[in-house]
Amino acid sequence: MSKPGATSAGATSGVYLRLVLTMIFWGGTFVAGRIATAEIHPVTAASGRFLLASLLLLLFIYSTEGRLQRLSLRQWGAMALLGLSGIFAYNLFFFAGLQRIEAGRGAMIIAANPVITTLLAMLFFGERFNLRRSFGICFSAAGALVVISRGDLLLLFRGEIGAGELCFLGAVLSWTAYTLVGKRVLRAISPLTAVTYSCLTGSALLLPTMLLMGKGHELLTLSLRGGGSLLYLAFFGTTLGFIWFYQGVRELGAGRAVLFVNLVPVCGVVWGILLLNEGLDLSLLSGGALVLIGLLLLNYQPRAQRSAGGSGPTTPSHAADDL
Repeated sequence: MSKPGATSAGATSGVYLRLVLTMIFWGGTFVAGRIATAEIHPVTAASGRFLLASLLLLLFIYSTEGRLQRLSLRQWGAMALLGLSGIFAYNLFFFAGLQRIEAGRGAMIIAANPVITTLLAMLFFGERFNLRRSFGICFSAAGALVVISRGDLLLLFRGEIGAGELCFLGAVLSWTAYTLVGKRVLRAISPLTAVTYSCLTGSALLLPTMLLMGKGHELLTLSLRGGGSLLYLAFFGTTLGFIWFYQGVRELGAGRAVLFVNLVPVCGVVWGILLLNEGLDLSLLSGGALVLIGLLLLNYQPRAQRSAGGSGPTTPSHAADDL
C-alpha cells in the first residue's frame, strides 16, 4: 500500500488543482451565504444547504462504497454532538453573521478557528506547544482582534462589537467544539463518513427548527439568484469540497493538505470584492495579513514530517476551518 504523498507528478498536480479549487469554493461560501440570507432567514438557509448536501453525500458514498458505515451507540452520541455544534450552531451563527457584515470580514474572523482550537487542544489534549506555534497563535489572535474591532481595539474594552462580529465569534466557538469532539472520539470513522453523519444529524435538528419557526415557505419563494446560492453552498461548498479535500488528505497527507486551507479567507475577501463590491480598509488588510502569517506558522511542518504524510488531523475538524 502506498503512503500518502507517494503519487506520480501528474497525479499530484491534479490533487493540487482540486485542493486549490476547493479553497476557492469554500471562500465563495461567504458570498453565497450573504446572497441567500438577503432573502431568507438563517435557519432556512442552513436547512436548505444541509438537507441537499446530506442527500448528495449519501448518493456519493453509496455509489462509491456501497453502504454507509454502521455506528456504535457511543459513536451516535458523538455524531449528535457534531451535528449540534458543527452543523446546527455553527451555521446559524454563520448565516446570521452574513446578514450583518461583509463576506470578506466574516471570512477573516472565521480564519481564527485554528487559533482557538490549537489553544484548547494544547490545554485539554496535551498537544505540543513550541515557540513557532506560540508566535502563530499570537499573530492570528492579534489579526482577528483587529478585524473584529475594525481597527479600533478600544471597542473591545467598551463592549461595542457589532452583532455580526459576535455571530462569527459564536461560529468560531461552535466549530472549535466540533473539532475537539472529532479529534477525541471519531478515530475509527473515516472523515467523509463522519461529515455525512454530522450533516444528517445537523439537518435533523435544523429542519424541525425551521418548521417550528414557520420559515419553511421561504425555500419556495427564493429567487433564481438566492436558489443558486443555496445550490452552490450544498454542492460546491459542502459535498464536492469535502470529497476533494479528503482525497487530498489521502493522497498528500493531512499535514500538506491542510496548508491549502490558508487560502480560504483570501478567497473569501476576493469573492466579496468581485461579486458584492465590498471594499478593503486598513483594518481588514492589516488584520488579515496577521491572521494569515499566524496560520502559516501554526500549520507549518518540517520536510521530514511532510514526506511521512504529516501528523495533522484527518477528522472532520480541519476541513472546514473555512466554512
